[in-house]
Amino acid sequence: MVDDKQEIIRVEKLNKSFGDLHVLKDIDMSVKESDVVVLIGASGSGKSTLLRCLNFLEIKNSGNIIIEGEKIEKNTHNLNEVRQRVGMVFQHFNLFPHKTVLGNVIEAPTQVKGIKKEKAIRDGKELLDKVGLGDKYDVYPSTLSGGQKQRVAIARALAMKPDVMLFDEPTSALDPELVGEVLATMKKLALEGMTMVVVTHEMGFAREVGDWVNYMHDGRIVESGDPNDLFDNPKQERTQAFLSSVL
Repeated sequence: MVDDKQEIIRVEKLNKSFGDLHVLKDIDMSVKESDVVVLIGASGSGKSTLLRCLNFLEIKNSGNIIIEGEKIEKNTHNLNEVRQRVGMVFQHFNLFPHKTVLGNVIEAPTQVKGIKKEKAIRDGKELLDKVGLGDKYDVYPSTLSGGQKQRVAIARALAMKPDVMLFDEPTSALDPELVGEVLATMKKLALEGMTMVVVTHEMGFAREVGDWVNYMHDGRIVESGDPNDLFDNPKQERTQAFLSSVL
């Protein structure tokens, strides 16, 4: 079978240091259209830093980040425009407490993209319906559960109509009983063909929803593969040790 899907993100020999701490080491990675690429690994392995480099919240030291065929550089690109194409959902929801749920979702489209308020409201309500919060337009974030806040954060990121969505441990700040509702929302997005890169500790999600899994250790991608191959027959000793500790 020929894979003719467009490559959305390509990372080549990416390195990132914070002072003397070398956090990402020669990372190579590819993300194709409508794929869900999952990053797994112990805390401190570089997963979140890699994600933050993809949306230019952290600026690489060397290597290339190519988005939809275009090599992105800090000094030649408007990084805010790039971030509109690469949406991000964080571990902590970062909602505006003084705005309603709908107000949070329409803020960026109206302020950043200049979309007319009436259209932004229509689109925002559709997105909130999509994430199962159609009855919460007018409430404030303080009245929501953690899982509901995270689903608002997902709707807010989707409101910018990004080409790819990055999820940085979106369930790790949630109580266990709320994790499922957020993962279900992400599964729905995956089924609809949203291109996603997900950092997660939820191995069931990685196996079920991921098209490709990258295991990271000490700033490197140690092993990559189809989820079933990687989980059932990991080739590298480090991957085997990690999986036996979490599964």
